[in-house]
Amino acid sequence: MTQTIIWTVSVLTVLGLVLALVLFWVARKFRVEEDPRIDEIEKTLPGANCGGCGFAGCRAFADAAVKAGNLDKNYCPVGGNDVMKKVAGILGCEIKEAAPRVAVVRCNGACSVRPRINVYEGTQSCKVKAALYGGDTGCLFGCLGCGDCVAACQFGALSMNAETGLPEVDEEKCTACGKCVAACPKRIIELRAKGPRGMRMFVSCTNKDKGPVARKACGNACIGCGICVKTCRHDAITLSDNVAYIDFEKCKLCRECEAMCPTGAIHGVNFPKPLDKEAVKKRIAERNAKEKEAANE
Repeated sequence: MTQTIIWTVSVLTVLGLVLALVLFWVARKFRVEEDPRIDEIEKTLPGANCGGCGFAGCRAFADAAVKAGNLDKNYCPVGGNDVMKKVAGILGCEIKEAAPRVAVVRCNGACSVRPRINVYEGTQSCKVKAALYGGDTGCLFGCLGCGDCVAACQFGALSMNAETGLPEVDEEKCTACGKCVAACPKRIIELRAKGPRGMRMFVSCTNKDKGPVARKACGNACIGCGICVKTCRHDAITLSDNVAYIDFEKCKLCRECEAMCPTGAIHGVNFPKPLDKEAVKKRIAERNAKEKEAANE
């Protein structure tokens, strides 16, 4: 009995050693050499693993950057230009600095201007709610108010305003990772350029219904009247599917469109002075009169 146990243990030991040697040989034979720059870049990155760069995590981003050999199509929104300059230094390449971006909520349908027409008592999830029906107000395009975007943000940059029922963005905390954009089933959140000193213009509405229908559903809706398009002298505004959109790359921040918008759907934020709508309208009228007079001469 004792001899049997000894032989069994011996055989298993030898077998284990042989298999270990085989595994060692296979690992050495078929191992893939990894570029040490991948580790360097991963350590340089913020380590948020948020997916804002389009990859599963920071290491996947580092691997893709090293394989590409440049940063033409790779950018970490959380780290921003400062981190990307360090990454570029590791790769030995140049990087084109990107304008800082921030999440913008393109819905101004507060509870006071967008009355409810029914009550939802199901799971408090925008995704679930959107799958079941259009929402508990007459607007089929606006915020559903369940806070999926807030839950998706791992930086604490979003919160729900109890009074308006809409999400609000903390610009200081927002990293433009895009998680909130992906989480919103209504696609009302957009990443836009912060603009000089944080000043920017945007249409806070995505309602594609015709004017009367949109206005009935929400007092702050864009009605597709096209006044802003005619007012803008920089071709920064387009009208498509009954809703206006401002191209932040063309916008000169003159705020004339904001002054002329009849429903207040166009918002200007972080400007040092409040908008004097009457003064702007007067300026536009005088300019148009001069241009008309010059054309008649």
